[in-house]
Amino acid sequence: MARSLRLFDLMQVLRRHRGTVSGRVLASEVGVSLRTIRRDIVTLQAMGADIDGEPGVGYILRPGFLLPPLSFTVEELQALVAGAQWVSHQTDDALALAAQNALAKIGGVLPQDMRMALDDDALYIARKREETSDLDLARVRRAMREQCKMHIVYADQAGTPSERVIWPIMLGFVESKRFIAGWCELREDFRLFRVDRIVKADFLSERYAQNRRQLVKKWRAQEDTRRK
Repeated sequence: MARSLRLFDLMQVLRRHRGTVSGRVLASEVGVSLRTIRRDIVTLQAMGADIDGEPGVGYILRPGFLLPPLSFTVEELQALVAGAQWVSHQTDDALALAAQNALAKIGGVLPQDMRMALDDDALYIARKREETSDLDLARVRRAMREQCKMHIVYADQAGTPSERVIWPIMLGFVESKRFIAGWCELREDFRLFRVDRIVKADFLSERYAQNRRQLVKKWRAQEDTRRK
């Protein structure tokens, strides 16, 4: 493998892990020796990459440094197309448009021979069954980004409504169903709310104090404990 390609792959591995990752893991994923990883880390640091860490401790890439893009493999392009198709067919109109815009931007900078892979119809993603809900998921995502509360009227399985104030932390798309994961002030616990059972929703200006990403971690840990 050419050294420039190896450095690019190493950057991609560091980005993917986000947190601290050991040199041995980097060496395994890039397919080189630990000694080579250490030399490449020094090279990237000299090029301006903000990589913290040291041998025996691990490394973490701070955001803000980009190597010039090389190219995508055919498999990577197919993965992007499949992902965009899934988003277009399974989520909502705003995300569908964003996915198509992203593909168009990628296509605009690809060489001609690679651009054909974006139009390859080798993969098929089924369309979702229509859900009867008028809830604007783009506004839900905005509430999540801004960490704002929602007041909802929610119907249980028997159709009995109840009023809740929730802290939306994550959107889920499972088969034909859509869910909002969040903290429920009424139950004082995390809950999953089916979007098709939300009778009414008001987006509040009041923000919840805890960090959304930390809440997601707590919710996932709680779910893992329940499954054991």
